Amino acid sequence: MGQIQLLADEHDQRLQQARQLFFDQGTLPDGLVDPMILRSWERCRRFGLDDTSYAPVMDAMDRVALKTEQDRNRYLLVQGRPIMEHVFEQIRESGSMVILADANGLLLETVGDPDFVSRADRVALLAGASWDENQRGTNAIGTALSEEAPVAVFGGEHFLEHNGFLTCCASPIFGPDGRLIGVLDISGDYRSHQRHTLGLVRLSSAIVEKRLFESVHARDILVCFHGRADYLGSPKEGIAAVSPDGQVLAINRNGTELLGIRQVDAVRRDFSMVFESNLATLVDRLRHNPQATCEISVNGKAFHVQLRGQLPPLTVAGRVFDEPAAPRPLRRPDGGSAPTLTLDTLNTGDTRLQAAIERARRMLGRDIPILIQGESGAGKEMFAKAFHNSGPRHDAPFVALNCASIPETLIESELFGYQGGAFTGARKEGAPGKIQQAHGGTLFLDEIGDMPLNLQARLLRVLQERCVTPLGSTRSIQVDISLVCATHRKLREEVARGTFREDLYYRLNGMSVTLPALRERTDIRIMVAKLAAAETASRSNPVRFSEGALQAIEGYAWPGNIRQLFNVIRVAIALLDDDETLITETHLPEELFETSPLTPSASAPNYDPWAAAPLEGANSLDAISRQAAMRALEAAGGNISSAARQLGISRNTLYRKLGRM
Repeated sequence: MGQIQLLADEHDQRLQQARQLFFDQGTLPDGLVDPMILRSWERCRRFGLDDTSYAPVMDAMDRVALKTEQDRNRYLLVQGRPIMEHVFEQIRESGSMVILADANGLLLETVGDPDFVSRADRVALLAGASWDENQRGTNAIGTALSEEAPVAVFGGEHFLEHNGFLTCCASPIFGPDGRLIGVLDISGDYRSHQRHTLGLVRLSSAIVEKRLFESVHARDILVCFHGRADYLGSPKEGIAAVSPDGQVLAINRNGTELLGIRQVDAVRRDFSMVFESNLATLVDRLRHNPQATCEISVNGKAFHVQLRGQLPPLTVAGRVFDEPAAPRPLRRPDGGSAPTLTLDTLNTGDTRLQAAIERARRMLGRDIPILIQGESGAGKEMFAKAFHNSGPRHDAPFVALNCASIPETLIESELFGYQGGAFTGARKEGAPGKIQQAHGGTLFLDEIGDMPLNLQARLLRVLQERCVTPLGSTRSIQVDISLVCATHRKLREEVARGTFREDLYYRLNGMSVTLPALRERTDIRIMVAKLAAAETASRSNPVRFSEGALQAIEGYAWPGNIRQLFNVIRVAIALLDDDETLITETHLPEELFETSPLTPSASAPNYDPWAAAPLEGANSLDAISRQAAMRALEAAGGNISSAARQLGISRNTLYRKLGRM
């Protein structure tokens, strides 16, 4: 019997004994269950809940009421939805679901495997239901909200017996002001629990918090700091939002923990009192290099600092210089040399791609919209960034919006912005939309074919009049943008079906370029070499590919295009031992050696360590390696030999990679 199964059986025995002591004998089962679970059981008993009773199932609110609550939590949904989808990609086909709930335990949105969703519906794990502790007993969502801490509730740890088939892991989400605003949860069948799930939820909730903070304070100075320079930009960094006059407006939870202070000790105080440094000096040192860092000392601790957000205007002797009304264009890190990603660097020898590059190059500096077409994952956003970086606007912002990833009810405010008080939950000072943020630079609208018809009319008016009117406002704001759009749809057919405006189509289709799918390209070997070189830039010895590995890569159909290729290369590199430099067929996923790629309906193992993209934040090779090793071990039921065979490495190598956890 595997070690994982032994641990599960031991846990079940302790839990059964704990339930007998607590529910049957009325005594405290000290040492048998997690203290957090025990505190929850005691709260549920005080609520008057009966562990053998059934919580009402058909108590989900109606659509209108749910829509009202979703609008009230619109910013949580905007920032949480993409993370939910990314998390679900990691656990797809594992019999689980991802849930986002508000601060009262109301389920706002769920996404999950169909076979588990049908079972989940029986216990009201659906949008509109409440999972507050006083209604559902001990459960990850309600208990995480009560404890304001991450929690895992396994099987019989649920207070209500009929919820015992569930295993749930949840982590609270705190807003930019430090208030608890929601919770992210993964729920699944008790028998299919995976050890890494709680860590996945904790990381994902931290990412949501970071996105919320940066979104709310996008127009403030963001002082990002950490004791380790490589943690800057990660979910673990501290962030303080500071006004141009040096007042600390907000500081995230990581920041207060790093500084060892409370939120109330920092907010509304002068920057110099909190950070023991002069803000103006810091801004002057880092103004012209968004990627640069410097060190400061706070209470004897050294911190690496980086500035983001909206920096104040340059002042000399009290006078403001070169401060436009619209957001200031971002400066390149090197202060003048060309950006790394350009149309020239994209050109790796494929004839069709080279033709697209040449067509786009002729449009540089001209006020003509570009429409990029191609399959999902073919590199449309990369091409748009290269086009922006190659033209005269390369010093100004590149702002992207995916029209397919944002709900129809939210995309309008994201694109056009809003005035303070325009709707419930809006910031009192309002917020600029993507169009305003792109002033002077390039606006990239990905999946433009999915834009709702009513917004298509507004976008057309912006393009014609060169001004935008935020929601709730009557004042038009002049904008100067270069527009690049992309879609995998055939817009001519969408026009014929009436789902896309004909006048907007002709407005956008000033210059159309079509990117070839990866399987159609002739430069795959060059692409593999470039991607591998970029991924291993910190290694002392370059990575090479065997001829057999290159032939397998060239012969595969790549349904996921460049995105899938990049993931395969990252995982292959992560599986190399420290002293290895040659990637062979054993480092590549088995699907590359099949005659045709798996279709979505084809059967596949629940835990294929190669299938899921690495987590956001898992951007080191060691992290990716650990992730793949854990997935393989879980898929093999804890059998080290089987997992090593699946990964194409030795048992000793697998032990070493697991030992790095």
